[in-house]
Amino acid sequence: MLDKNTRSKVKNKMSLFFGVLVLVPLVFLAGCGGKVDIDYSGPVDDWQHVGKDVRGQRFSTLTQITTDNVGSLQLAWQYNHGDYSWHGGDIGASTFEATPLLVDGNLYFCTPFSRVISLDPSSGKKHWAFDPKTDFSGVYAPNCRGVSYWKDDSAALDSDCAERIYIGTGDGRLIGVDAHSGKRCSDFGDGGEVNLLVGLGDVRQGEYYMTSAAVVANNKLILGAFVDDGQRLDAPSGAVRAFDAKSGELVWVWDPVPPDLTPVTAADVKAGAVLTAGTPNAWGMLSADPERGVVYVPTGNPSPDHYAGKERGDMDYYGTSVVALDIDTGLPQWNFKTTNHDIWDYDVAAQPVSFEQRRNGETIPGVIAATKLGHIYLLDSRSGEPLFPVEQRQVPGTDIPEEWVAKTQPFPTQPPPLHRDTLTRDDIWGMTPIDKANCLAKFDALDYQGVYTPPSTKGTMLYPGLGGGINWGSVSVDPVNNIMVVNNQVNAATVQLFKRDPSEQVDGTHKDLEGTHPQEGTPYYVKKNLLLSDWGTPCVPPPWGSLHAIDLNSGEVLWERPLGNLNDLEPFGLDIFGLGKFFEWGVPNSGGSIQTAGGLIFIASTMDKYFRAFDVKTGEELWRYELPFAGHATPMTYRVTKDDKQYVVIAAGGHGGLGMQTGDALMAFALPD
Repeated sequence: MLDKNTRSKVKNKMSLFFGVLVLVPLVFLAGCGGKVDIDYSGPVDDWQHVGKDVRGQRFSTLTQITTDNVGSLQLAWQYNHGDYSWHGGDIGASTFEATPLLVDGNLYFCTPFSRVISLDPSSGKKHWAFDPKTDFSGVYAPNCRGVSYWKDDSAALDSDCAERIYIGTGDGRLIGVDAHSGKRCSDFGDGGEVNLLVGLGDVRQGEYYMTSAAVVANNKLILGAFVDDGQRLDAPSGAVRAFDAKSGELVWVWDPVPPDLTPVTAADVKAGAVLTAGTPNAWGMLSADPERGVVYVPTGNPSPDHYAGKERGDMDYYGTSVVALDIDTGLPQWNFKTTNHDIWDYDVAAQPVSFEQRRNGETIPGVIAATKLGHIYLLDSRSGEPLFPVEQRQVPGTDIPEEWVAKTQPFPTQPPPLHRDTLTRDDIWGMTPIDKANCLAKFDALDYQGVYTPPSTKGTMLYPGLGGGINWGSVSVDPVNNIMVVNNQVNAATVQLFKRDPSEQVDGTHKDLEGTHPQEGTPYYVKKNLLLSDWGTPCVPPPWGSLHAIDLNSGEVLWERPLGNLNDLEPFGLDIFGLGKFFEWGVPNSGGSIQTAGGLIFIASTMDKYFRAFDVKTGEELWRYELPFAGHATPMTYRVTKDDKQYVVIAAGGHGGLGMQTGDALMAFALPD
């Protein structure tokens, strides 16, 4: 974030620039507040998984809010939970990314501090709160994207813990509580909790914890976890584990080692074995298809991120992939690699989403793999084979003597990549000629030959950037019309390798996107940063954020548009004289979209603090509301009874890692009475 003096200089410098712009009047779409006729004849619907259903489609059948009346949406209630932190505090700056669940007339969500809260969905009044007393020592960004729900069909409905909520804490525990009281379920694990650090060997403080909710399928809690990036070659295992939802017993383990190595099993872990270190982890959300007996896992690269060499070997056999596992055994059925031998941190962060493709009179079960490169692969869920051609193209080699790179990388043809795969010097951008000259000098000092330019000692530009592309917010799917909606971002970064001096001490503390990562156990440490001018403005052209609708049958892009404006963008120094809201240039975003049968897309995600609704057929913006903090989360919607309204809920808490102001607001919107 730019300091006050620098922002003042930017404003003075930019005054002439904005003075010569001709502003086209903008219809500022906000809740009009007038009366509307509400149709109460439509369906009711809940939201029992973070992705709405276990497949992750994020689609609601609700029709009360439509393209005709969405402009009248108003704030119905707001709940402030109080759990947030900021840069310079006792712990890292928080991020409120939770998507609540709505089950049996109760709303459940988690705070960045791993508390679970139950609210009345119509009023926002608190029923109960559970505090696991999490130790956040060493955690660089407290975060929780959601909780999980499970119903014990063998128990009496009024018995304790017949319905349960599960939370993965920031200090490596999995805890089950009664959905109606918030009290621990003592029969789950040891006194209501499972220690997720068991079987991982030497784990450093804050190095391993869940950020995404477990997927619940076949009475199992199936989960991966975040492993701190870039720290060491022998980082904790990225194994995926399944636990019995009632007892907490470890059912199976998928130890993601290459086929020539013997994986560690659940029986081995129970006997005291340690899972294989340094394997790819799955920190994003998993999904499942219980009818086919499969769970889909998005994997990252093995440890560390930006150097492999002989030290890492072939440990990335399952890295940066979508892997299909058997729900009951954890055995791999197939895997599709989105990046070969990943040394860029191109994790598959997005939840794989199931769908059915209808083409040439045939219905094919599919799964969507969306990547940080803005690549979207539509795969046959039975085999992992692409439903449209994927080209293996030659990519640049490396000048690091100890390193090797894959000779080719996959590129999807349909849908096409959401942005260009290569920038030229002519594409380098600046707000003013001074900015552009500064950015050109930085670009000329870097190595850049396209999206797969290897990290180097000179310094390499990564475009679209370390965060994507498409990140954990994934995609939403309308299964009726087979339309996928996806938000994409561009925020170029730099990566530079440094030969290690054995006597040199490297600070490996990971507090934000910038910094030094030690990559212990390798010959090189790495420094990463965002590619910005000295004034803090981007060096690549807008749009820096975009929204796309894609036909899943044909793979064709139906429409695309910038997502977000320059409102209040102090981190980039772009909101001059408060006029930023008039410049729909598209901004970096983190979070995801939902779709409804009312023909709407709801999405926040942007740095400009707006929560928006779009027409899914045209991409036209129909409504927006300025939140108190940026909504870097995925919304949800519900209608509890036939006599009630449809509500749309978003977590608005900013994003500490992006330098945004942090907060604690859960906000619900509905049509006026």
